[in-house]
Amino acid sequence: MLSGFQNASRIPELRKRLLFTLAMLAVYRLGVHVPTPGIDRQALAAFFEQYKGTIFGLFNLFSGGALEQFSVFSLGIMPYISASIILQLLTVVFPYLERLSKEGEAGRRKITQYTRYGTIVLAVIQGTMISLGLAGTQGPGGQPIVLNADVSFHIMTVITLASGTAFIMWLGEQITERGVGNGISLIIFAGIVAGLPSAIITTFQFIREGELNVLVALFMLVLIVAVVGAIIFVERGQRRIPVQYAKRVVGRKMYGGQSSHLPLKVNTANVIPVIFASSILIFPATMAQFAQYPWVQTAATYLSPGQWLHDLFFALLIIFFAFFYTAVVFNPTDVAENMKKFGGYIPGIRPGQKTADYIERVLSRITLSGAIYLCIVALLPTILVSQFNVPFYFGGTALLIVVGVALDTVAQMESHLITRNYEGFMKRGRLRGRRG
Repeated sequence: MLSGFQNASRIPELRKRLLFTLAMLAVYRLGVHVPTPGIDRQALAAFFEQYKGTIFGLFNLFSGGALEQFSVFSLGIMPYISASIILQLLTVVFPYLERLSKEGEAGRRKITQYTRYGTIVLAVIQGTMISLGLAGTQGPGGQPIVLNADVSFHIMTVITLASGTAFIMWLGEQITERGVGNGISLIIFAGIVAGLPSAIITTFQFIREGELNVLVALFMLVLIVAVVGAIIFVERGQRRIPVQYAKRVVGRKMYGGQSSHLPLKVNTANVIPVIFASSILIFPATMAQFAQYPWVQTAATYLSPGQWLHDLFFALLIIFFAFFYTAVVFNPTDVAENMKKFGGYIPGIRPGQKTADYIERVLSRITLSGAIYLCIVALLPTILVSQFNVPFYFGGTALLIVVGVALDTVAQMESHLITRNYEGFMKRGRLRGRRG
C-alpha cells in the first residue's frame, strides 16, 4: 500500500491531479468557515445544539458542518444532487431528454447544463425558505438568530447561499475533470471526514465523564470495523457470467475462440441510492422544520432520523434508487447486442433477446441483494448508535459514503499506476473499484 502511494508521486500527471484535488478540497473547507452576514452565530449554534441527531444533524453532515455555522456553503451540494435526481427521472418520462442521453458526449453536456440550471433554481428556493424560517426563529434563551430581518437580509441570504452552491458545483466538476475521483462525491466525503475528529473527541469526553460505558464504546468500535469490512467485501463482489466467443476468420487471421466473463457488480449503483434517498428525505423535512403549523411539526418529527417512518421511507427509497440507477447505467439489451456483434454468447443461452432477458434476470436478483445490503448498512448502525447517544457521524450512511468514495478514488489511482507499468496498491491482483 505504501509503495503504491510512493509510485503515485513518481507520475507527473497523477501527482498533478492529486495536488489539484487536494487544493480544491482545501478551498471548499475554507469556504465552510466563511459566515453569511446578518446572523448571530452564538444563538444559531445554541439552536442547532437542540436539534442534534435530528434531520438538521443529517443535513449538517452532508454540508460538512457548514449549516451549523450558516456559512456561504450552508446548502452544500444537496441542490445539485436533487437536480440530478429530477433530471434522471424526467429522462424516463420525456422523449427529448431520453434522446439527449443517447446522443453521446454532446447530449450529456446538454443534460449537465440543465442540471446546473435546476441546481440554481433549487438553491434559490431552499435559500428563500431558510431565510424566511430563520427570520422568525429564536435561540434557547429567546435571543433572535437574525440580527435585522428586513428585505435586504433575505435578498443577501438567498444570493449568498445560491452562489455558494454554484461554487461548490463548479469545484466538483473541476475535480472530476482535472483531478482524481468523482468531485461531487469527494466533496461530501471531505465534509464527513472533517467532522470525524470532533466526533471522536466528543466520544472520549462521554467516556471520561461517565456518560458512555467503556464496553459500549468498544462494542461501537467493533461494530464500525465490522461494517467497514462488510462494505469493502460487498463493493468488490461480482457475479461473473461466463461468455464464450466463437471462432471467426477475418482475412488471413482467426479471431475469437477464447472464454471470458461478464462481470456484474453486486452493488452496481454503489452509494448513489443512499445519497439520493437522503437528499429526498432531507428536503421536505428541512422545510417543514421552519413552518409554524402543528401538523407540519408532527410530520417533521416522524421524518427525523431514528423514527420508524423515516427508516421505512429511507429503506424504500434506497431500494427504488438502486433499481432505477442500475437501469440507467446498465442496459442488458445493448450488452447482448454487442456480444452478438462480436460473436460472443453465454453457454446454454440463445444470442439476442434471450441473452438480454437472462442478463436482466440475473442483474435484478443481485441488485435486490445489493439494495438490501445498502438498507442494512445505512439503517442498522444508525438505529444501534442512536440508542447510546453518540455522535451521528458514526452512522451507516456516513460509513457507506466514506468507504465507497475511498474505494472509487483508490481504484482510479490504481488504473493510472497499472497503465504506466507501476505496481499498484495491491500486490496480489488488481483492486476492483467501483469503476472496475
